[in-house]
Amino acid sequence: MGLIIAIIALALIFDFINGFHDAANSIATIVSTKVLTPFQAVLWAAVFNFAAFFIFKDHGVANTVAKTVKGDVVSGHIGLLIVLSGLLAAIAWNLLTWWFGIPSSSSHTLIGGFAGAAVAYGGLGAINSDPILKTAMFIILAPLVGMLIAFIISLWFLLSFRKDFLPRLVSLAMIGLVAYLLYNNLVFDRVELAKGTHYESYFWQVVFYTKNFKWVLLAFILTVFAVFTFWLNTLNAHKSNIWFKRLQLISSAAFSIGHGGNDAQKVMGIIMAALVASDPNTYHLDHMVWWVPLACYSAIALGTMSGGWKIVKTMGTKITKVTPFEGVAAETAGAITLFVTEALKIPVSTTHTITGAIMGVGATKRLSAVRWGVTINLLWAWILTIPISALLAAGIFTIVKLF
Repeated sequence: MGLIIAIIALALIFDFINGFHDAANSIATIVSTKVLTPFQAVLWAAVFNFAAFFIFKDHGVANTVAKTVKGDVVSGHIGLLIVLSGLLAAIAWNLLTWWFGIPSSSSHTLIGGFAGAAVAYGGLGAINSDPILKTAMFIILAPLVGMLIAFIISLWFLLSFRKDFLPRLVSLAMIGLVAYLLYNNLVFDRVELAKGTHYESYFWQVVFYTKNFKWVLLAFILTVFAVFTFWLNTLNAHKSNIWFKRLQLISSAAFSIGHGGNDAQKVMGIIMAALVASDPNTYHLDHMVWWVPLACYSAIALGTMSGGWKIVKTMGTKITKVTPFEGVAAETAGAITLFVTEALKIPVSTTHTITGAIMGVGATKRLSAVRWGVTINLLWAWILTIPISALLAAGIFTIVKLF
C-alpha cells in the first residue's frame, strides 16, 4: 500500500512539474506580445488547463500511455517498481531541462522512462511497439503539422488584409470546411445522446455530448476567426493589432485546453497502470477511476500557475519575434493539432507542437526570420529525451529492485 501511495504522489508531483515546465507552451506568445502580464497569463492558462477536465472525457491518450508496457510485465510488486523508476527518471529529466531553459517534452520523458524501466526488467519484448512507434513518429510529425497549419492560418490572415473579394471567398470556404468537418465528426444518434447527456433538448444534447463538445468548441473558435477576417481589410494597423490581441485570449485559451487535455491524460495513464499492477481485480485500464482525472487536471493547473519563465523566454523570443497576429495563428494551429491527436489517442508533445507552429508563422515573413540555430538545438533535445529518460529509468530500476 505504501508503494502505490508513493507512486500516485510522485505522479501528481510530475504532473505539477509538467504544468510549470510546459506553462511556457500556453503563455509564451501571449506574454511576449504583452497581451497579458505574466501573472495574468499563468492564471488564464491554468483555468483552461483545468477546464479540459470537463471537455476530454474519452481518455484515449491515457489508455495509450498505460499500454506502453505489456500488462503481464506491469503487474505485482515488480510492476510498481517499473512505474516508480519511470516516474523518478521523468521528474529528474524535466527538472534538469527546466533549469537550463530547454523546452523538452514532458510527454516523451514520461513514456521514455516507463519504457526504459520495463526494458531493463524484461528486454525489448516487455514493451508494446505500437504506442512507442506512434509517439516516436510524432516527435517529427507534431511540429511539422503545427508548422504547416500555422503557415496556412498566417497566409489566410495576411490575405484578408487585401481589399478585394478573394479573401472573403477564402473565409467563406473556411466556414464551409469547418461546417463539413463538424457534420461528419459529430454524433447525432438520439439514443446515444440521451444516454450521454442530461439535457432534454436534442440541440443541447448534440452540443454537450462528450465526443461532440470538443469539436463544437474548436469549430466555434475557427468560425469566430473566419467572421473576423471579413472586416479585417477595413482596419488600420493599430486597430487590427488591438483586435488580434483580443483574439489571442481565445487562441491561448484553446491551446491551454488542448495542453491540459493531452498532458494530464499521460499521468492518468501512468497512475492507472500502477493501480492495475497493485490490484488487477479491482482496477482495469479501460475503466478510469473517477478521482484520477480530477487529481491530474488539478495538479497540472496548479503547476501552470507556478510558471516557468526561463522556457517562456526561449519560446516567446528566441525562436522568432512574435506579434499578436502571429500569436493567434501559432496558438490556433497548436490547438487544432492537439485536439486532433487527442481524438486519435496519440500522445504528442505540446512543446514540439507550439514550437513548430511558432516556426510556421515566422516562415511566412521569410525563412531567415526563424532562428534555425536555436531550433536545431531544440531538435537535439527532443530526439535525446526518450533515450536519455529510458537510460535513467533503467539505471534507477536496477537500483530500486535491490531493496
